[in-house]
Amino acid sequence: MRHPRTAFSAALTVGLTLAAALGAVPATAAVPADSPTKAAVPSYVAYEGSAADTKATRAFFQAVLKSVAEQRAANPGARVVTVTYNATSAPTFRSQIARSTQIWNSSVTNVRLQEGSNPNFRYYEGNDARGSYASTDGRGRGYIFLDYRQNQQYDSYRVTSHETGHVLGLPDNYRGPCSELMSGGGPGPSCRNAVPNTQERSRVNSIWAYGLAAAAARIS
Repeated sequence: MRHPRTAFSAALTVGLTLAAALGAVPATAAVPADSPTKAAVPSYVAYEGSAADTKATRAFFQAVLKSVAEQRAANPGARVVTVTYNATSAPTFRSQIARSTQIWNSSVTNVRLQEGSNPNFRYYEGNDARGSYASTDGRGRGYIFLDYRQNQQYDSYRVTSHETGHVLGLPDNYRGPCSELMSGGGPGPSCRNAVPNTQERSRVNSIWAYGLAAAAARIS
């Protein structure tokens, strides 16, 4: 969830409730092996909206599709595809992840998010100069990284729901209004909308229509 100009590092906290919920940051966090250090990426601005950002998001969706295809090969005609996630490495954000799952499952009909074993993607938490992002682990699986500082500066439920939108194939659109979930940080820290709009819901349903075949064709 990024914006190339405003950046999350320049934001204000979203309120006492969120600050209290996220104020206790674990001393150590389970993070992906390829997560960069602050020395490698000096600020959110250096990464947000960059070519590397776009490439990582696309690779993430492709990795999730590949993993789901492997698991659902025995039932290629499935009209509803289940994408499984694991949130054990992001305990600070359990409520946000659960809410994001609820939002998306009630918003779209051709794909369903579900927590379970042998996941298609994982959530991680920690500190990262790039903020929160969706990427791939390079081994046929995707992951969402939730950055502590970013989630204190911006509405944490919006951040999580936005990043989860990448799982379903939605790209960023930083110039969109607050009502557009994938506009990310573009509308500023006062935006607390965590629900996709009608166009975003329709796009996800179109991407995943008739199971995996259509989804694969959309990214080929």
